[in-house]
Amino acid sequence: MNPVFIIIPVVIVFGGLAYYGWLQQKKRREALAALARKHGLQFFPEKNKTEIRQFEFIDPIRKGSNRYLYNRLRGDMDGRTLETFDFHYETHSTDSKGNRTTHHYHGSSFLLMLPGAFPELRIYREGIFQKFAQMLGFDDIDFESVEFSKRYNVKSRDKKFAYDFCNARMIDYLLDEEDLNIEVEGAWLVLAFSRKTKVEDWERNVARLGSIFGLMPEYLFEEERPIS
Repeated sequence: MNPVFIIIPVVIVFGGLAYYGWLQQKKRREALAALARKHGLQFFPEKNKTEIRQFEFIDPIRKGSNRYLYNRLRGDMDGRTLETFDFHYETHSTDSKGNRTTHHYHGSSFLLMLPGAFPELRIYREGIFQKFAQMLGFDDIDFESVEFSKRYNVKSRDKKFAYDFCNARMIDYLLDEEDLNIEVEGAWLVLAFSRKTKVEDWERNVARLGSIFGLMPEYLFEEERPIS
């Protein structure tokens, strides 16, 4: 068989897949741009390898190499600074024949600036957290709620802050949620997703940030505490 009759269909298939991917990315950018206009936010669709450095405390972003953020929305929402973006990183593997393969990963993060600075806290769903456990040097914290302790791994060097944050109302809220991974670092409250979230879930995720912030006890913002 003439190799041309094999190569041409392969080129058509890969070309079609590439076009479909480009079209999906274009639709995502346009939808996020519309959300930015609706909420009075700035929108930066381009890839940025410099700005992501300030967010490398977020556990999924610490992995791999060639990190960058894109589709970034930033501005003020209900009196608080909001940042949301997609991010990319890559890892590499080599098979037994020495062939090197690059693996690309894309996720999304939603960040709300808090009125104060707080110790590092991680609340990850059971099973998900193990992917990042090696990045933290402290033990899992148990709670009276057996169901909560089974569903979530909670880690912080400041156990009092962890217990204050995971109060009874917060625990009830998190038990009603299925896909939340929460981080607190300094002045940032973060929802971290290891996969890109749907654009139609953007407003819901921003609202969930607000709900979590609202469930933090007011006295946390009045206390002075060392940051570990």
